[in-house]
Amino acid sequence: MLTPTFVILSLKYAVGAVTVLLCISLIALANGKVRLHGKINLAFFILTVVALFLFEIVLRMINPVLFSGLWENAELAKSLKIHLCFAVPSAFLMGVMLFTGLRKLKAWHRRVAVLFLVCWIGTFYTGIFWLPNYIEVNNKATISGAQ
Repeated sequence: MLTPTFVILSLKYAVGAVTVLLCISLIALANGKVRLHGKINLAFFILTVVALFLFEIVLRMINPVLFSGLWENAELAKSLKIHLCFAVPSAFLMGVMLFTGLRKLKAWHRRVAVLFLVCWIGTFYTGIFWLPNYIEVNNKATISGAQ
């Protein structure tokens, strides 16, 4: 059964896993293995987009009321808004990074990389450490399973 806690924990694990890939990619780059860096980043991009797509399917199609009571908790809503201030630009910049990397636009790729890393560090920190591991949404439709 899909619960808010299951979805949030799944996303936390996904963010942690792709962050490991990002770190390995940066190590490859530091060692001069640019092609390996690119291949790992392509995997990072694909996995992140798949996770975002699945999350949106759950939120919009499978169970649209799953998080409907989330915004009633002011502290949680504030944490989520701060997290989204990093996550949304990260998702956009990730596409720009892929484009500039594949087109070999090195100067632009490096500039955008700095912005992306700042946003990703914010996404990682706020997603892993700020958002709670357990979410109880006061929503009768979600609790009973009725829609």
